[in-house]
Amino acid sequence: MTPVNDLIVRAAGCVLWRRSPVDGELEICLVHRPKYDDWSHPKGKLKRGEDPLAGALREVAEETGHSAEPGAQLPTMRYLANGRPKEVRYWAAEAGPGAFAPNEEVDRLLWLSPTAARVRLTQPRDRSLVDSLLQSLRLA
Repeated sequence: MTPVNDLIVRAAGCVLWRRSPVDGELEICLVHRPKYDDWSHPKGKLKRGEDPLAGALREVAEETGHSAEPGAQLPTMRYLANGRPKEVRYWAAEAGPGAFAPNEEVDRLLWLSPTAARVRLTQPRDRSLVDSLLQSLRLA
């Protein structure tokens, strides 16, 4: 019999942010995944035995081309995906050096104001992470 814990899809990601190079205002990174035609925070499934924070930073690098400096842990999202329970752990992370290059998994990237990011996010559950980021940065 398979333990219930093995049925949970474990994933991790970051609410990636930076200060705009134009006006210094806060910007949040969203990625577009053509497979799902959605806009989301960079995230992905953890490899077997992978530390969640390490996995979150790996996913940011793979999906955005940027390194990231992790900050506060944000709320964990739990929901059903394809009939299986999924748990995604998130961190606030400041974007470091890097450059985006479209790939099979992510074809577009946007840096948006918190308000615009909330509107663009496909899943309503992801919008609360914008608020959590602002609280962690003491901007809310």
